[in-house]
Amino acid sequence: MPVLCARGIRAAGHPVACVGLSGQYEPQLPALCDQFARAAVVRLGQWIRLLRRWGVRDAIMVGRVSKTKMYDPLRVFRQLPDFRAARLWYRTLRHDRRSDALLVGVAGELARAGITLIDTARYIPEHMAHQGIMTRTRPTSAQLADIEFGLPILRQIGNLDIGQAIAVKEREVIAVEAMEGTDAMIRRAGELCRSGKWVLLKIAKPRQDMRFDVPTIGLDTIKMLKQSRGSCLAVEAERSILLNKPQVLEAADAAGIAVVGIG
Repeated sequence: MPVLCARGIRAAGHPVACVGLSGQYEPQLPALCDQFARAAVVRLGQWIRLLRRWGVRDAIMVGRVSKTKMYDPLRVFRQLPDFRAARLWYRTLRHDRRSDALLVGVAGELARAGITLIDTARYIPEHMAHQGIMTRTRPTSAQLADIEFGLPILRQIGNLDIGQAIAVKEREVIAVEAMEGTDAMIRRAGELCRSGKWVLLKIAKPRQDMRFDVPTIGLDTIKMLKQSRGSCLAVEAERSILLNKPQVLEAADAAGIAVVGIG
């Protein structure tokens, strides 16, 4: 996704400046940027100094950093925070470590430095999910019933800021996503439902901040669904991203997986 965003920003006629988090960014990303520097994950002050040096006023936060790093017993030594990150932790995150609190706090620190965090999908609108059946493979009536059953449950889970995805079969919830992420949840659902033909639902939270943590589906998601015998994917239209959308839909058809955009 950072690669798609960099290309989209450049296509819109803007220069691209990027802070790549150590060990987290794609190798091809630096070549797409006019300015690029690497920084540690929790060196927030370093990010801001770099962005200000480059004259950045608008920023997009994309990519994934595993939240499990927060629970590494040696995290203090591996990821020594700078003053800004330590201040954010003391003021906010020691009381609330949920993803929304973390990301809103980071956005606030950027804003105080004169850098506005903007919507993740602003420069990649062609990769957003659209309403209706997006694949040639069509969902069965049983799968549509599972989507209808699972959607209100998933919205309640989103309200609690637990996760963005669930697995459903025959109007029963098989698995719920939490900190482990969607791919790990898919694998677990496949282990629990050996008969397969289950439905994955993934939607934005009811109060989703489109500046970060937007639901995202990629080729790896389709591959994992196929391996775990899932046969239908429902994502929220206009609020979910399909990374390399044509390739994702083509891969889903090849795997016999129906992809549906829901409202």
